[in-house]
Amino acid sequence: MSPPAPRLRRALPVLTTALAALLCALAPLPAAADAPAAADGSADTASADTAPAVGDGPADWTARPAGGGADRDARPYVYLEGTPGTALQDRLAVTNSGRAPLTVRLRGGGRAGAWIGFAADTVTVPARTRAEVPLALTVPPDAVPGDASGEVVADDGDEEVRVPVRVRIGGPTLAALTVEDVEISGGTIRYALVNRGNALLEPRLAVRADGMFGTLLDRPERPLPLELAPGRRVERTEPWPDAPALDAVTVRLRVTAPGGARDEAEASATYIPVALAVGGGLLVLGGLALLGSGEYRRRRTRRGDPEPPGAESAGDRQPTTETRPLVKAGPLVKAGAES
Repeated sequence: MSPPAPRLRRALPVLTTALAALLCALAPLPAAADAPAAADGSADTASADTAPAVGDGPADWTARPAGGGADRDARPYVYLEGTPGTALQDRLAVTNSGRAPLTVRLRGGGRAGAWIGFAADTVTVPARTRAEVPLALTVPPDAVPGDASGEVVADDGDEEVRVPVRVRIGGPTLAALTVEDVEISGGTIRYALVNRGNALLEPRLAVRADGMFGTLLDRPERPLPLELAPGRRVERTEPWPDAPALDAVTVRLRVTAPGGARDEAEASATYIPVALAVGGGLLVLGGLALLGSGEYRRRRTRRGDPEPPGAESAGDRQPTTETRPLVKAGPLVKAGAES
């Protein structure tokens, strides 16, 4: 290999110096975290004060059943058990993670929520503080054994937080469910479900439709997306997009629920195309008109009704024509005999 040219040898020191300067400029400065912190922690405080607040404001609070651990470990809903006439105790935790005091108003909602009383209906929670509010749920003496549901509503004036409440009332339970008012309208099946017992039900539905030539619809049992409280009635529809155009069908609905609840109901309908219905109606009307006209003629014949005035038969006119010459020829015969 030949030695480098003189000009290149002179440029190498300059290039080396420029590269070293560039590397020094790109090297990172010492991190601020590496600097010794003040003894009173002023550096940490200043950093926290200048950082933007996250979740600050009216939405920066929670309400949920009081638990033994952190908020994320708390119960998802208030669950109580008791017999009619008893008072059940629990607590609601309101956590204010904002920087200003929070005032919320508490109330009950739903069937079980109407049985709840709070130690204070209005609660003020200081900033970054958690407060627990005692509540008492009194089961009415005439409450029916079974399940009851409701909610606790916490309202700060801008937003609401709803905490579910479920109560199991002691005593014998009865699971009873009925399906009523089944109707068929085009491609829709309408019906109503009624909880006749005292237990909370999660109904299941099966649908079957039979026509003149066999089964048209057979949907196996499936859960419905609802919880039916005791005494509640719900009206629902079942779509049937491929309903027949011409048939006589019977639709049967079967509903079940855990606990032995079961019921069936059915309804019938006749599907006839509009054009066929109109044509058949016109044909029937025409046949009735013909039958009526023939019957009218037969009845007149049986009664012997007289012919209208001026109407004469051919037999009545012929004798009259033949007797007229005989009457006129009489005198001519007598005249010949006298002469």
